[in-house]
Amino acid sequence: MAAPRTYAYTARDAGGKVVKGRIDASSEGAVVSKLRTMGVSPINVEEAGNGTGLQMELSIGNFGKKSVKLKDLAVMSRQMATMIGAGLSLIRTLAILAEQTENKELARVLNIIRSDVESGSALSEAMLKHPTVFPPLMIHLIRSGETGGFLDTALNGAADNLEADVKLRDTIKSAMTYPVIVLIIALLSVVGMLIFIVPIFEKMFSDMGGELPLPTQILVGMSKIMPWAAAILIPGGIIFSIWWRNNKHTDAVRGFVDPIKLKLPVFGMLFKKVAVARFSRNFSTMMGAGVPILQSLGIVGETSGSYVVEQALKKVQESVRQGKSVSGPLALEPVFPSMVVQMIAVGEDSGSMEVMLNKVAEFYEAEVDTTTKALTSLIEPLMIAFIGIVIGGMIVALYLPVFSIFDQIK
Repeated sequence: MAAPRTYAYTARDAGGKVVKGRIDASSEGAVVSKLRTMGVSPINVEEAGNGTGLQMELSIGNFGKKSVKLKDLAVMSRQMATMIGAGLSLIRTLAILAEQTENKELARVLNIIRSDVESGSALSEAMLKHPTVFPPLMIHLIRSGETGGFLDTALNGAADNLEADVKLRDTIKSAMTYPVIVLIIALLSVVGMLIFIVPIFEKMFSDMGGELPLPTQILVGMSKIMPWAAAILIPGGIIFSIWWRNNKHTDAVRGFVDPIKLKLPVFGMLFKKVAVARFSRNFSTMMGAGVPILQSLGIVGETSGSYVVEQALKKVQESVRQGKSVSGPLALEPVFPSMVVQMIAVGEDSGSMEVMLNKVAEFYEAEVDTTTKALTSLIEPLMIAFIGIVIGGMIVALYLPVFSIFDQIK
């Protein structure tokens, strides 16, 4: 049996529009057969090559490869739900989405998924082969929609969930961007003064003679160390950033970093509210889609974004497996506020868990927004004062010897 190869095709759909794409198949004849089952008429089929010169695609690791963001998935889910709800076939829908998406990586993955669906795989099974692109929650929602016959509704639910997560992440980024930028500017200013400005003053002070004040001595000592420190810190920072990018999602790193994040003096409470909001939103979506509660708890833990929440939900999942309620073991976990536990308990008693979780999610998402605005307004003057103290202190330390010389002249 011939090994599958990649073929590039040009075809015309039922509306007369020219479409292009790629298909993995064993021969050109197999490609033509697949295209006809898709309802398009092939115009040209040829084996896809790697190209040469400027046409060759650069692929060194992940360099030059655009990742698929949550916003791309949200738009795709919404469009897929609309087209399936309008009566388009799944294969036709995937072909249209692959053609019109601006994200090349997502288009490539959608073409592969379409080929798998043509071969008889379910949409959720085809997506499961791409865990780095599609989050587990989205895959399980689609699987529930396929089983229950409400795929368009499940896709709309996935789109709502992804859009809420994107909004939550944007809120956090807006809170973190300003202090990070200001801190970087302050560090660059200090390093620049130590490397370029302080040595000039040091030479001037040495020509004058006399003993320098202690603050000036410390500043001069830091200036002498800085070139060596920069030669070590810059490569070290690059190596650490590469290591962090490759290991930040491992359990060992998350188990160390995430508990510290929740204990930070100012941002700890914000991170906790974000984790609770994401947990509530995801749990509500899973319950609304009819996913079994044990399975929902496992998926929600994985998609919470917090190692602390994930480990807590594993304990809750084990208790529920033994026949206990959700709210009982949840109350024993300090990461979940008492209001969340009480709302879930009311939802369990009244049979309206989805509604209660949705209300909790809305409340904490509003809390995150309010807290972010308050932190932003508080951080701005604090960062300005911080820069003023650091830069002003360095200037005062540089001019202290000048003041002492004036006193000796008097």
